[in-house]
Amino acid sequence: MAGHSKFKNIMYRKGAQDAKRSKLFSRLSKEITVAAKMGLPDPDSNPRLRLAIQEARSNSMPKDNILRAIKKSQGGDAESYEEIRYEGFGPGGVGLLVEALTDNKNRTAGTVRSCFTKHGGNMVETGSVSFMFDRVGCIHYPLDIGDADSVLDGAVEAGAEDVVSGEEGHDLFCALDDLHEVNAALTKRFGEAESAKAIWKPQNTIEVAGETAVKLFKLLDAMDDNEDVQNVYANFDVSDSELAKLTA
Repeated sequence: MAGHSKFKNIMYRKGAQDAKRSKLFSRLSKEITVAAKMGLPDPDSNPRLRLAIQEARSNSMPKDNILRAIKKSQGGDAESYEEIRYEGFGPGGVGLLVEALTDNKNRTAGTVRSCFTKHGGNMVETGSVSFMFDRVGCIHYPLDIGDADSVLDGAVEAGAEDVVSGEEGHDLFCALDDLHEVNAALTKRFGEAESAKAIWKPQNTIEVAGETAVKLFKLLDAMDDNEDVQNVYANFDVSDSELAKLTA
């Protein structure tokens, strides 16, 4: 285990830069509905639903919205969403994995492909990008739970495999099969995490800057605007100074 990864783990968190909370709630509601429909509507018996509710609560989603999303999954006319992953390359050769929940595959494939094309990228066959990522569990805590050393100690005891601490908080990584067990152990020590879910973690990253970084972020913003897109993962790194220019 390392206290600080050699490469920054870049996960473009859906809604992180989105001022419209209703848009974030819509994404969270869809995940809750799908999780409840795929398993039992009881979070104590449905790990995926439990984690979806945990993330919703951490984003201050009202209890009524959560209950409504669960109830929606049990209706005979409940919408049927399909989970699909798209892969592609963006400006600078950056690899992107796009996870979507959709009730219309043709529509979603068309809009995702259009996002790639309009912003200097291209969509490719499944497997062309994902081999550069690892499917792992990621548990995110805010900075105020403790310093990097204390979080690292807690992560080791809980069975996590890696920790990355930075300005945005602490990301603790574990084997996907161990996610629920590690999350439970960390909850006893640090309290409930802001999120605990399966992610795609890049094995290596590509440094981007200048016009390439500008184009890449426009592509990510376009994906973020797609209502069918749930998560986008990319294997890029950007310096703090460059990031300040992009977000100014």
